[in-house]
Amino acid sequence: MLPMITRRSYKPLTLSDFFNEDFFPTFNRNSGSLPAVNIREDEKAFYLELAVPGMNKKDLRIEVKDDVLTISSEHKEEKQEDSEGYRRKEFSFSAFCRSFYLPEDVNGEKIGATYKDGILNVEIPKLEEEKKKERIREINIS
Repeated sequence: MLPMITRRSYKPLTLSDFFNEDFFPTFNRNSGSLPAVNIREDEKAFYLELAVPGMNKKDLRIEVKDDVLTISSEHKEEKQEDSEGYRRKEFSFSAFCRSFYLPEDVNGEKIGATYKDGILNVEIPKLEEEKKKERIREINIS
């Protein structure tokens, strides 16, 4: 049976949403819940830490589309055992998807990620002051 996907699972979130609600369920590969996320910010970047123990790096996917950062995973596992007079076949499936609206002052081209010891670290660098100014342009009226 596929895990139940609730509407809330796919609601894109802004970084400020993390400080307004308690929606950090723990992640369990068989429960189908969302992984816990820590977010911090300094003058240079936003930093996300997702607890995804037991995952392989190849199962994780990070993409940016239309100023929305999406972190997802899909893992399928199948085991089969044939022995004297019996056959046992087990399989499992787990998936999650977390989406975040990116603020205007971040550099989406330079987002980086590392995965170590069950923690996915995502760094979202902010634009330098000069580049922020470049985003503002005057429109001539004809």
